Amino acid sequence: MSQATAPPASTASVGATAQQGSEFTPLLRKVRGQGLLERRKGWYARMISVNLLALAAVVTGFVLAGDTWWTLLLAVPLAVLSARTAYVGHDAGHAQIAVGRRANRAIGLLHGNLLLGMSYAWWNDKHNRHHANPNHIEKDPDVGAGALVWTAEQAAVRRGFARWVTRHQAWLFFPMLLLEGIALKVSSVQDLRRQPMRERVVEGALLALHLAGYAALLLTCLPVGKAVAFALLHQALFGLHLGMAFAPNHKGMDMPDPAGGERWGHLRRQVLTSRNVRGGPVTDWLLGGLNYQIEHHLFPNMPRPHLRLVQPLVREHCRDLGLPYADTGLLDSYRQGLRHMHTVGGAARPE
Repeated sequence: MSQATAPPASTASVGATAQQGSEFTPLLRKVRGQGLLERRKGWYARMISVNLLALAAVVTGFVLAGDTWWTLLLAVPLAVLSARTAYVGHDAGHAQIAVGRRANRAIGLLHGNLLLGMSYAWWNDKHNRHHANPNHIEKDPDVGAGALVWTAEQAAVRRGFARWVTRHQAWLFFPMLLLEGIALKVSSVQDLRRQPMRERVVEGALLALHLAGYAALLLTCLPVGKAVAFALLHQALFGLHLGMAFAPNHKGMDMPDPAGGERWGHLRRQVLTSRNVRGGPVTDWLLGGLNYQIEHHLFPNMPRPHLRLVQPLVREHCRDLGLPYADTGLLDSYRQGLRHMHTVGGAARPE
């Protein structure tokens, strides 16, 4: 792990004697006093407008380019802008953009369902459960056993082809992210059955509109073969970009032991399980502010441009408490996550 910034596994016991909420309250009071929880409607209006104009420019270029293999090059900027669109839906789900629930939901439905074909309700339900109990093997859906596993116990019970994948999951991680864009859409459609009827109708209709519009655009401008190639490339790059933005945040960090009886307060639950990624404006832009993962988890409804501003306060508060604050470079964050995946995958490898 990088420097001494990433907490060792033994830090799980640090919070055992901490009083619930008492360590977080002084920090929250200071953050509120500096107005860092206030909405930034103007910033979001400008950012969303620029993103929509950029999307429109790419679509216009797609139409003008017409039937040529060179059109596939536009899948790259479209994938990047799709990730930017997903970040807006993420922020809306956390009520970072507007004050009212309806306004945030409308923004989320526009950017998630209509523009991406990704269910806003599905993402919100899954993501909020993650935020409530990050890296908790029984409560965080992001560390449940799926195509990949996150604990040796999960790895030990794998059988057949799944066991082979687990053995090599560190090597397969980035290639598997190429399928994430399609997987998000499949999960969105599957989740419609869980949603109440009224929500299901709205979400389903917008997902259908997205699919119809996306297919119409591609098939109007390109023959079937090139259209399929463009769609596959776009979705693969979108999934890779989005996965690479979320991967550094928690993989390889502390995982609360459900049998250990930890009673972490909010501060320790979020700080000990999260990792920040250092960088400048380019990193902030590419990762959509998720590189300030510790601050985002402590203040999930804080507007994105304020995460950078609150970081010094959080770092100082953790230092005063003697609490590890994980902060590393982007490449090292991937190295730490992959090392964790390789280690737990060892339970599925022959001795």
